[in-house]
Amino acid sequence: MTTLKSKLQEDLNAAIKGRDELRSSTLRLTLTAITKEEVAGTEKRELSDDEVLKVITREAKKRREAAEAFAQGGRAESAEREKAEGELLAGYLPQQLSDDELNALVDQALEEARAAGAEGPKAMGQVMKIVNPKVAGRAEGGRVAAAVKKRLLG
Repeated sequence: MTTLKSKLQEDLNAAIKGRDELRSSTLRLTLTAITKEEVAGTEKRELSDDEVLKVITREAKKRREAAEAFAQGGRAESAEREKAEGELLAGYLPQQLSDDELNALVDQALEEARAAGAEGPKAMGQVMKIVNPKVAGRAEGGRVAAAVKKRLLG
């Protein structure tokens, strides 16, 4: 079984051979972030695919935020580069949930939270606890929180 990390490594090697500068530099930075994570604790360890996905998600989010910042700062070329890197990384992530799918999961979580006695704005934390594992990697936290808030405050 190929791990996600080894797939990134293979893709990096192919990008270097193919002289694909954007892909090779993006994958190199991402693999560096993964390695940093692996040596961050008290002892070096291999990250699971889920943990590697979290690193890729974080890296992709950084690119998106940087692209927005560059665009607002009138640096279109840098913004395009960051955007392209973010899209490249998004290709390694699970398919993102549509708004309808996300709302359906949030509604389900709301019902579970209500059944457990959570009501009103205070239920936010409980609903997030229920919904987060279900959307893991398929929707950003901010997007999930916004959907929950919208449903709670209706």
